[in-house]
Amino acid sequence: MISFFQILLLALIQGLCELLPVSSSAHVIVAEKLMGLDPSSPQMTLLLVMLHTGTMFAVIVYFWKGWKQNYFSSKKTSWLFAQQLLIATLCTGFLGLVLKVIIEKYFLRHLPHAEVEHLFSNLPLIATSLGIVGLLMIYAEARGKKSPQVLEITTSSSCWIGLVQGFCLPFRGFSRSGSTISTGLLLGLPKQKLEEFSFALAVVLTPPIILKELARLLHQHAVTAGEPLLPLLLQSCAGMVFSFIAGLVALKWLSQWLEKGCWRFFGFYCLLAAGVIFMMSKMLFL
Repeated sequence: MISFFQILLLALIQGLCELLPVSSSAHVIVAEKLMGLDPSSPQMTLLLVMLHTGTMFAVIVYFWKGWKQNYFSSKKTSWLFAQQLLIATLCTGFLGLVLKVIIEKYFLRHLPHAEVEHLFSNLPLIATSLGIVGLLMIYAEARGKKSPQVLEITTSSSCWIGLVQGFCLPFRGFSRSGSTISTGLLLGLPKQKLEEFSFALAVVLTPPIILKELARLLHQHAVTAGEPLLPLLLQSCAGMVFSFIAGLVALKWLSQWLEKGCWRFFGFYCLLAAGVIFMMSKMLFL
């Protein structure tokens, strides 16, 4: 049984990192490994999703005023905003499902009852993903300044952002916000709109993932008759509250750094973190 202190620590890590483009999942998984926990277990993947839920509520609270002003001021703007979110989410779901099938059927075929979640504890893969997204962010800030500027998010850009988000789903370390915002910068979209759109996508994406991980936990419990579910759910809810508070703090940092043109520094941090995690995986055999 995971302790209250461990939940608090993981929630703080998740809340502070989730809304920064440095992959909260990578940081949480490393912390779980160091605590002797299994990040790929249904209990831990549900906890991680509930931590994401806390930061989702932080996103709603933080961005609500801007969303209301920019996207909910009329039926027309609300519909256009919802349309772009739907297009991006459908692209995410399509690519995420395709990758899940390919990974489970081919790359994990040697494992009994293979699930894409088995990748979540693979530290070398996490390090590689962090390194790639770090390079993407550095390139996006340099190249984005030269791209033709587009004032509104179009159907085409929604598709690209949604596909990139779908690619992030199976690979912990491939920062969702870092990848989607970087994609938008390369497409010439304004930073503020990208920030709002990327986190609105997170709000849409989180509920179905919660249901998926809850179903996975219930299935495992039915098969193994493991730990009582109520304490696990209560622990997850406690983590959600803590990550909500930490998430609000992280959002203020992100907005300031993004507007000041410090995007590339997140990329350098990801490269550094990738190297540390890779060395850790070799030294500790995690």
